[in-house]
Amino acid sequence: MYIEFDGGIGIVEMLFRCNILALVGGGQHPKFPMNKVLLWDDHQYKTIGELSFKSFVKAVRLRKDKLVVVLESRIYVYNFADLRLIDAIDTCLNPKGLCALSSDQNMSVLATPDKTKGSVKVTIYEKNHSHVINAHTSSLSYMALNFAGTLLATASDKGTLIRLFSTEDGTALQEVRRGSDKAEIYSLSFDRHSQWIACSSDKGTIHIFNVSKNLTKITLSDENAHEDAKKEDGEAKNKKHM
Repeated sequence: MYIEFDGGIGIVEMLFRCNILALVGGGQHPKFPMNKVLLWDDHQYKTIGELSFKSFVKAVRLRKDKLVVVLESRIYVYNFADLRLIDAIDTCLNPKGLCALSSDQNMSVLATPDKTKGSVKVTIYEKNHSHVINAHTSSLSYMALNFAGTLLATASDKGTLIRLFSTEDGTALQEVRRGSDKAEIYSLSFDRHSQWIACSSDKGTIHIFNVSKNLTKITLSDENAHEDAKKEDGEAKNKKHM
């Protein structure tokens, strides 16, 4: 598939592997307004729907029954068939457009930043239920759901720890360390069967971790502990050289 527009495109989101795309303008010369989401049918080569907002669109997520639009401090959820608004969620400032939407057609789970820094709001639409997970003490840098929407993975702006939570009740289930130095997390992704989770960052590496087969409740470690230890070690060395 190849589409050429006479202007910039900032966001492209495909509905699974079909001909429907969500497009948002971007760059120095946007093809479309950056506060609009256009639904593009590549078979008909035309726009089949659009949504307009008062501020720039940061991200778009699609599934067969829902369209999710992320703004800097609010997220809108629409019924995909008729673009009827079904939910609006207030968030903390979210310049990265963080949001995760499950793919399994049997369960519609949405993870969004909460209004409190470092927390994630999980909404399970089939159960008409939502709750907040206090995932990190610092700001979120990425979040991802597995295919079934049963597991949530998060990373903070420190980029050292990746945490897995149950979306059903918010229980912390697993914690893995990407590294000891601060890093910007670019992506988190589960495989189809939730056996592995991959993490990429500005360190130029991709880490792949096992997802534990026997997930049980754990106690989360202190994200600042390693950083504090390094600081104390540095101060001790400085005193030694004085």
